[in-house]
Amino acid sequence: MRFSLTILLVLLLAGCSSNDRDRLVVYSPHGKEMLGEYEAAFEAANPGVDVRWIDMGGQDAYDRIRTEKANPQASIWWGGDGPTFSKAAAEGLLESYQPSWADAVPAGAHAEDHSWYATYLTPEVILFNTRTVPEGERPTDWDDLLEPEWNDRIIIRYPLASSTMRTIWGALIMRQPTVEAGYEWLARLDVNTKTYTADPTQLYLKIAREEGDVSLWNLPDTEIQSELNGYPFGFAVPASGTPILNDGIAIVKGGPNQEAARAFYEFVTSDSALVRQAERYFRIPVRQDIAADRLPAWMAQEIVPMDVDWGRLETEGAEWMQYWDENIKGRGAEYLAGLER
Repeated sequence: MRFSLTILLVLLLAGCSSNDRDRLVVYSPHGKEMLGEYEAAFEAANPGVDVRWIDMGGQDAYDRIRTEKANPQASIWWGGDGPTFSKAAAEGLLESYQPSWADAVPAGAHAEDHSWYATYLTPEVILFNTRTVPEGERPTDWDDLLEPEWNDRIIIRYPLASSTMRTIWGALIMRQPTVEAGYEWLARLDVNTKTYTADPTQLYLKIAREEGDVSLWNLPDTEIQSELNGYPFGFAVPASGTPILNDGIAIVKGGPNQEAARAFYEFVTSDSALVRQAERYFRIPVRQDIAADRLPAWMAQEIVPMDVDWGRLETEGAEWMQYWDENIKGRGAEYLAGLER
């Protein structure tokens, strides 16, 4: 009995000790593999901090931070496209913070007021199942996905919740001569789309289970699922060019434990962390002070960037997404029929 009471007392004290740590909440789309590693590494270096991360799309992170403005719950927002970070900054949601490596990034890769900085360059790609899409039949450019052979074979992450998909959708609209022509292109893609998934996990599972063969996604997450989780995924960088987004990080304005937040910010963006993230998680650092010979050889390959008007995407993108969601999603054939009348 005395032994049992001693064990109970130890457990209770351990629980109190855990609760005494400063909680640091991170909103991020970077996936459980990378987030889990940096939670453990930062806590090992900072035993007084309890890192809690919530894996969510970049757009979801922005929406949640905006909703929580009066009572911020997160301290760090780690991951999302530059236009969405800029929107958050304009709405007063982000703290100004100039990291130790600020001079190592180009002017276009951070906010002028230092409210956010880019950490990675993230190219968008065409993802495919290597088992079901043999070599010689794989799509190599965006327009290939409109061909009849891909009907009912495309699975797409629901775009409104995802910075990646919002970037792709906006870029594909601006790739056409007019916004209306961009909507028509997306309607033709919708005709070939089997389903839209609520989150990346469902996207990966459906492609891996051969419920669909192809998607539009980003390079790092495609490689992570292939190399770390063994999914049969390959990718093609679209030959005509692809949007390469600035993937950012910021401290949430008024969020708890600002000192710990700044420490975490520096920890996950140090040169050694970025080299590790490049090697294991296929992240391309924005910082220009990291020698090429410290980075994986594949990063030397040329990727043709699509000419994207990021300012226009920031100001008009939300309207485009709403129109697509209300008029085109799941109704592509009907939408195209209406254009012919």
